[in-house]
Amino acid sequence: MTSLSNPGLARFNASEDSTAQAALHEVCASSAWGSKILAQRPYADIEALFEASDAAMAELTADDLAEAMAGHPPIGRPKPGDPTSSREQSGMAGASEALKAEMLELNLAYQEKFGHVFLICATGRTGEQMRDAVRERIENSPEQERETVRTELGKINRIRLTRLVELAEEASA
Repeated sequence: MTSLSNPGLARFNASEDSTAQAALHEVCASSAWGSKILAQRPYADIEALFEASDAAMAELTADDLAEAMAGHPPIGRPKPGDPTSSREQSGMAGASEALKAEMLELNLAYQEKFGHVFLICATGRTGEQMRDAVRERIENSPEQERETVRTELGKINRIRLTRLVELAEEASA
């Protein structure tokens, strides 16, 4: 689907830099990532946007990754009033109190070990799947975990970019 046949992507491509930068910051809190995506506009299609996102993600430094992760609340505690984090973490919404308490404990242990929140592409995952993932990943080395986080952020960014383009399309309708 080209930009011409995707009104949302065309709108994103044509938006003012400040508007596009703000929208990109909602996708990923890394200013380096956002600047790289912004600088490559216009995008011919959503795949080109995804490729640029993946390439920018691969180039992020440890500090850039930390900045990106700072934009994500802990699993099980979405930001109040933030529909994005609530939607993405919906798998925890119906979790038992015991599972929520276990996730809090695991999140704290993970954060103590790695110095940042446990980050996972939570979309479509159950609370149990997220719990199992943090249990498994807490055994990683810091280097392994940094690359796992980079991969998970890439997945989240693709979902959010898709939504950004779809919302831009709805706004132009």
